[in-house]
Amino acid sequence: MRYLLPMDATDRRILRILQTDAAIRNQDLAARVGLSPSPCLRRVRALQAAGVIRGHVALLDAAAVGAGFSAFVEVRLERQAQAVSQGFEAAVMRREEVLECAFITGDYDYLLKVAVADLAAFHDFMTGFLGRLPGLANTRTIIPVKWVKATTALPVAAG
Repeated sequence: MRYLLPMDATDRRILRILQTDAAIRNQDLAARVGLSPSPCLRRVRALQAAGVIRGHVALLDAAAVGAGFSAFVEVRLERQAQAVSQGFEAAVMRREEVLECAFITGDYDYLLKVAVADLAAFHDFMTGFLGRLPGLANTRTIIPVKWVKATTALPVAAG
């Protein structure tokens, strides 16, 4: 989607700061970007209205909430029929363990990022849910041993 809102360097600074601290008070944000509070708030609201800022979330500690085991699962469907793809996508959308699902190129059709409590819960997810989906040909799992980098912040390109 193309955003009609022209962004300048100040908007980009606002976005960078909000990606690291979405709960920052407007007064503090304004001070950090060199604006008074009212114009800063107007800019934030304009970025929200334009869809550049889609929402605000709390980032949780996965282990603390019982989702400390992560895996990437590559999924291949038996065929690329629209009904099979739509059924698969609808099913994974209903599962909170699936954090991300991307339709991909290559040997597999989808890449899932899954978070569950432990290996036993992952086994239950794979056999009790994923393995029972109609049209599933096979899967391949990648289990991260160590997270080198994990961020939700997008690069905000200079304008």
